[in-house]
Formats: sequence, structure tokens, C-alpha cells
Amino acid sequence: MMYYEKGGAGLELGASDLKEGLYAALEKLGTKQKVLAIPPDYTRLPSRSGELTEMAWHYYGDALTDVLPALGTHSPMTAHQIGHMFGSLPASLIRDHDWRNDVVTLGTVPASYVKEVSEGAVEFPWPAQVNKLLRDGNFDLILSIGQVVPHEVVGMANYNKNIFVGTGGSEGINKSHFIGAAYGMERMMGHADTPVRRVFNYASEHFAKHLPIVYVQTVVGLDKTDGIVKTRGLFIGDDFEVFDKAAKLALQVNFEMLDRPLKKVVVYLDPTEFKSTWLGNKSIYRTRMAIDDNGELIVLAPALKEFGEDKEIDRLIRKYGYFGTPATLKACDENEELRRNLGAAAHLIHGSTEGRFSVTYCPGKQAGNLSREEIISVGFNYADIDEVTARYKPDQLKDGFNILPDGEEIFYISNPALGLWAYKERFKY
Repeated sequence: MMYYEKGGAGLELGASDLKEGLYAALEKLGTKQKVLAIPPDYTRLPSRSGELTEMAWHYYGDALTDVLPALGTHSPMTAHQIGHMFGSLPASLIRDHDWRNDVVTLGTVPASYVKEVSEGAVEFPWPAQVNKLLRDGNFDLILSIGQVVPHEVVGMANYNKNIFVGTGGSEGINKSHFIGAAYGMERMMGHADTPVRRVFNYASEHFAKHLPIVYVQTVVGLDKTDGIVKTRGLFIGDDFEVFDKAAKLALQVNFEMLDRPLKKVVVYLDPTEFKSTWLGNKSIYRTRMAIDDNGELIVLAPALKEFGEDKEIDRLIRKYGYFGTPATLKACDENEELRRNLGAAAHLIHGSTEGRFSVTYCPGKQAGNLSREEIISVGFNYADIDEVTARYKPDQLKDGFNILPDGEEIFYISNPALGLWAYKERFKY
């Protein structure tokens, strides 16, 4: 059921609005003795989830005993990130999720169902894995907190993805990513009803109904009139309705339909958020339906230091590279190590343009950042960040179309994680 909803493409919700809505919903839930909060990690900083988690702690006090950031395959949060994102929340409440070791399997979605919803793209059983804390922690409330936004793996992020991927295990994460890649990322992005989401929903209905999960979901987007990120909605509930309503608003707020394809796109990756191509390739995922054939994507990545945040995934990306679907599937057939890490294989497919347009990465020059040779070795082009930013100045560009003094037109994106862009001939409702 829905406990609270407020949203609209023209609304702007401040901290007091979020607190009022959250507390109204928590009041309806009644007294709780032991609460677990599952917010996203630092890579979702604009989601407002950090503030909402801190507000929940102020509401419940000592009854909120654990905070498990939904790391998925990401690196554990640093002390600085914890303090910046969660404010006064005690760092002692934070639990690190280990996706390779700290999981239990609640049940298995049959291979026949996976084959049915993926239209035959894959046929394997899918394990509904979660961090063991969810099952064994004896919580009478689990607050799953996060942002609904277009997503490359599942269509729209959050809802039960926050549980089955954010706190999931290696097999579940790997296979869910591969289902989406095999079915087709461009068929799913921006859609709430996708094969991967149906698999998650099956798992929620059949294996997780005993878990006392309530979803706290925001819709956040960039206001192009003033360049400020604004919160447009807050939806709190315990079933699919809460996600469905948030997803419909997110499609209005985070999706931009274009009348013509883009010849050149310049994307900036905030150094506080994007340090890997595992995350930075959102610049590819979210723009691929907008970029013209033989177009160019330039990615300004001042803090790019690795390909995968997980060491094994980083090694696999370095070994196999972003060389297209046929090459990746062939590598899967021939190499057991890649078959054991289907999430990495899916990422290699997602990060390839299939030769349709070019991608040029411009990493910063600090010690430890990726080098020219490393960038080129995985299939991307390289350019000097100083030379490129001298021409395309992030501090002077506005999101959307820009005409440079010499007449060149570019499309600029300051944060690819906040949106989805598509040429109208490529996006199917």
C-alpha cells in the first residue's frame, strides 16, 4: 500500500518537505523495535537518500540499528563519503555489503520463467540473493531508500533492484545484468516493465514477502532553466504501486526526447562520483539512443582511475575490452572466467557502441589515473583532458545544445546519471 505520495514535474521538494512526508509515512507504520535502512551508496549522492536516511535515524533513534548501503559491486564507502552523504548519522551504524560472501539465497526464479520474460534471450534459473542481514537480522522494518531514474540494466532503477542487486550476490547480480544485455539495453531503458524487472517482481512475490520492506523513493532531476538539481517527488509504500508512480514521474523528469540525432556529445563526470568506467560508462548508456551514426561522444573524466570497482571485474575489463556484442559473446563461449562473471560480460556489451559511434575518454593527469595506453587498450579513443577542456569548458557550457564561437554545435551533459536522452526514431514506448 501507499503510505505517502507527493510529486509533479513542476514541484520542488526541499528538506522540510522530505522530512514531513517521511515522518507522516513512518507514523502510519507504528512503533518499531529494530530498523534496518538500505540507502544507495555515494554514487547516488544527488538522490537525497542520504538526508532521508539521516532523518529516519533521527525519527527512530536507537531503534535504527543498522545502515547497509546498497553497494552492489561498488567499493565500500569511505569515511569522508559517509560523513558527506549521511550527515550526523553515526558512522558506527554503517555495514559494508560483500557481494561475494555475505549473501543468502531466498529462492530461485525458474529458468522457464526467465526464458519467457526475456523472449528466449536467455534460459537459466535466477537466484534471489540478498545480504544475510536482511534475513537474519530480526528487523521489524526494512527501509529501502533510493531514487527512481532511467537505468541501463533494469529499465528504471530502484524499488526491488535496491534489494536484489544493491544487497545481492555475485550470481544474482551477474545473471540479472546478462538478462538485460542479452534482451537489449535499448529496448529497456526508460521502461518500468522489463524482463529484468519481471524477474525481480517474481522474486519479491514468491520469496521476499516475509521481509518487512517499505520503499522510500525520490524522483530527482536537473532543472535546465537554472542548472540546479531538484527533487520532484517522494513516494513511500510497500508494493509495486510505489515504484510505478515514481517511474511515471521519472520518465517526465529525467527523459529528454530529441527531434534529431546528436553529432557530438560532451559529458562531464564529477570527480567525487565517477572514478571508474563501471560507473562512468553511464555517459555511453544514457546517450546511445541519441547519438547519430558516426557521431562522437567525448567524456571528460578528471578522476578516472580504474575500469571496474571490483578487482576481478577490473581485470576482466582490461583483458577483454569493450569490443562489441559478438566479440563479448565469443569470449564468453571460450573463457570460463567470463562465464562465471556474466555481469562483467554484460557491462562490456553495454559499454560498446557496436562501432556505430566513437567514444573518447579524457582522464585526469593525477597519479594513479588511467593512462592513454590503458584507455586505448579496452577499445576507447583517448584525448588530452587539458586540450579538450580548453575547447569545451564545463564551467561555461549549459546542459543541452551549445554553439561554440567558431560555430560548432555540441550537446553537453553535466551528469549522465540523472537522465536519459534519445532521438525519437530510436525510442519505443
